[in-house]
Amino acid sequence: MQLFDGFKTYISDIIDILIVSYIIYQLLVLLRGTRGVQLLKGVSVVIIAWSISYFLQLTTLRWLIENLFSVGLIAIIVIFQPELRRALEQLGRGGFFQFNRQMKDEQTGRIADEISKAALILSEKQIGALIAIERQTGLSDYIETGVRLESKLSSELFQQLFITSGPLHDGAVVVREDLIMAAGCYLPLSENRLISKELGTRHRAGIGLSEHSDALVVIVSEETGAISLAQHGKLQRDLSEDSLLQQLYNGLRPRERRKFVTWRQPKIHEGEGGE
Repeated sequence: MQLFDGFKTYISDIIDILIVSYIIYQLLVLLRGTRGVQLLKGVSVVIIAWSISYFLQLTTLRWLIENLFSVGLIAIIVIFQPELRRALEQLGRGGFFQFNRQMKDEQTGRIADEISKAALILSEKQIGALIAIERQTGLSDYIETGVRLESKLSSELFQQLFITSGPLHDGAVVVREDLIMAAGCYLPLSENRLISKELGTRHRAGIGLSEHSDALVVIVSEETGAISLAQHGKLQRDLSEDSLLQQLYNGLRPRERRKFVTWRQPKIHEGEGGE
């Protein structure tokens, strides 16, 4: 029995260490490329100073640092608020709290097709665009910053909203299922310092929203016409229409079926027959 209890304790310790290690790793991943890295270094310096003061019996310095620790928890919550919020949002998008919006394959295919078609046309005309597609994380806060439309989704409407002479072309369009909910919306800019300097505000806003939510964000560059897709804080650049179509379709499908099905939409161009 004592041997069994010892083995059980040993296994529990291993599981405990693995869980804590994973949590620390995920926190470091969340902090990477943000201002939190510098703040974490500052906290590390304070901890090292406390250790030295304890070892060398520097009473006054240790008293000062320990008093700082007494309010340290509140300070950490305030300082790391963006990172903590992002961590909680990612936790909420996990399996324990996930409620999938179920869409039929035909509806998902039409949404992906209309958005990719609009992106291609805007790309050819070098008209900048920013399209945020809501998934599990609600985007109501960002919808409220723009002009509410709740219009049926179509590639023609996207073109009209992003036309350079229009009043809403600078903001983002937010899509919920098969509706364009709002246009001219403001999105949070990414604070990731690893982002290429050549990317402008439109790309940073797209990446920023994908960091704060699980939204798919389609970005069309006004300077080059290149099409990009932001998701989970990552940016895929220079996508073709087919690649964008496939990724949108897979991203909008229910998770349990997503990896087994591919979407193929026959192309029909004006003046040409189907391929």
